Amino acid sequence: MAEALIALGGNVGDARATIAKAIAVFCDGDDVVLLRRSSDYRTPPWGVADQAPFVNACITVSTALTPPALLRRAHSVERAFGRDREREERWGPRTLDIDVLAYEDLVLHEPDITLPHPRVLERAFVLVPLAEIAPDRQISGIRVRDALARVDSAGIERMP
Repeated sequence: MAEALIALGGNVGDARATIAKAIAVFCDGDDVVLLRRSSDYRTPPWGVADQAPFVNACITVSTALTPPALLRRAHSVERAFGRDREREERWGPRTLDIDVLAYEDLVLHEPDITLPHPRVLERAFVLVPLAEIAPDRQISGIRVRDALARVDSAGIERMP
């Protein structure tokens, strides 16, 4: 079993409930086992500013799936919760977004998946929840907590 870092987010409908349900579906207990879950965080929109705030969370999982299979599972769960990647605006509103951030220390560049996620170390909305559950985890040789110290996390609030 390999360890993977996963980010979840959304800003359409009850995003907190969607994320909680999506984690339960994604982590089936067989091929994907939940190890740790961050708190939920309210985050300012990124990419397209004129939209509702997002709710973001991160999880650490143990998985028997290959990275491409794990990504296919993520996309399947997104579709089950109403996401249509083909018709949505890039970085726009969405019911659910699930990203594979890292898979062990694997570096992978394939047409459908790049690991680690190419922008993971630039995005406070990912690094804040990730630092809660894996502050010392290294991605591309940089500790998550150190990457977080380099980005602007203004406006990100831990939800009760």
